[in-house]
Amino acid sequence: MNLLLIGVLLALVAIAYQIGLRRSRSLAGKGNNSATLHSRPGYYGALVALWCGIPAFLILIVWNLIEPNILQHIVLNNIPANVASTLDETGTQVLMDRVKAIASGFGVSDHSAAYEAAAAEQYRKIQTIGSFAKFAVVVCVALLGLVFAKKQISEKYRARNQVEKVINIGLALCSGVAILTTVGIVMSMFSEAVHFFKFVSPMQFFFGTMWDPGFSTSGSAEGSYGLLPLLWGTLMVSGIALLVAVPIGLMIAIYLAEYASPTLRSWAKPTIEILAGIPTIVYGVFALMVIGPFFKEAGEMIGLHINATSALTAGFVMGVMIIPFVSSLSDDIITQVPRSLRDGSLGLGATKSETIRQVVIPAALPGIIGAFLLAASRAIGETMIVVLAAGNSPLLHINPLEAVSTVTVTIVNQLTGDTDFASPQALVAFALGLTLFVITLGLNIVALYIVRKYREQYE
Repeated sequence: MNLLLIGVLLALVAIAYQIGLRRSRSLAGKGNNSATLHSRPGYYGALVALWCGIPAFLILIVWNLIEPNILQHIVLNNIPANVASTLDETGTQVLMDRVKAIASGFGVSDHSAAYEAAAAEQYRKIQTIGSFAKFAVVVCVALLGLVFAKKQISEKYRARNQVEKVINIGLALCSGVAILTTVGIVMSMFSEAVHFFKFVSPMQFFFGTMWDPGFSTSGSAEGSYGLLPLLWGTLMVSGIALLVAVPIGLMIAIYLAEYASPTLRSWAKPTIEILAGIPTIVYGVFALMVIGPFFKEAGEMIGLHINATSALTAGFVMGVMIIPFVSSLSDDIITQVPRSLRDGSLGLGATKSETIRQVVIPAALPGIIGAFLLAASRAIGETMIVVLAAGNSPLLHINPLEAVSTVTVTIVNQLTGDTDFASPQALVAFALGLTLFVITLGLNIVALYIVRKYREQYE
């Protein structure tokens, strides 16, 4: 019914637009001389369409939100008092699921009680009446909006102002979705992290040097919950990845922007960006089966012991994965540097390489730093590569040739399996996630400061 109603509303909106358009053109007179109107005919059509669609869609949304609660209230009123008094929240949900299954005609696996069949019959009747009532109310509101907006059309009516105001409100709401989503994620992690810190002190978590959480059935925090081994492993793997990606990616960007011919650039850049589209699990398997054994054999040839699963293996493969992020964004920024800066440097006698090093790169530095930041954030938040290639060894050491564990890997470990999400063994994942968020926020603040500092020199 909802899909049918949405289709009818969209058809009414299209008809309303045409009605408003024809009405405005008739006011303009022969030849559609819109100079006599305050706004162009399209704005009048859009205004009628908005009045037809927005109130009706809002009523439809509100109706769908409150309808389940009303139906549940009606069903519970048809349940015997001795049965209703024994139902908790879970029992009520189970009962509603059974009533809906019986009302839909599919039935339940076991024998249904008489009161369940009676409640299902009542549920079916009320739902049918509600569907027709919803259809009638929504369509009537849409038609009333169409008639009202059509009567508002006149030569002096400011249709453009009204339509643009609605568009501005819509854009603001869309912008708010991203902000509210971020706030919701942070608040959910923060609330669960607060529960975790009731079991483990913040000092022990943030400054502890051992990670060995014990799993118990009593709900107590057994073992050690030190963050430092995981944080150091994350920084080590991310640092190796940036050491691989930043120089290579920046050199690729400089070559493609300054030296490569248009033909070479046209196929080289898309080819490099293919790396960004490869699933991370493929990189992880490649690291585990190819890169790790290769590093181990290469180390044996020169007398070094390199684990097949290590920070070096994970960091190297991760660096290859984020090369396109650095090269593509840096290339776009470098090509946007004004040609006048290059011409001025060359006109003063500088060579092409000197122009790139002393003029182009400093001018593009804010954007390049943004590319580095994106690469760093991508490296810090990567999971599948380090799950397969880092070794999952939460030990605090400085040897990149040994196995390590990262924050993201630990989050996966703590939230998988048969885990009680109210226990500290699971709640610690939210504290780890909040820590990653703070680290990323810090990177953004530092990058924003650097961008603003250097951008002033070229504005």
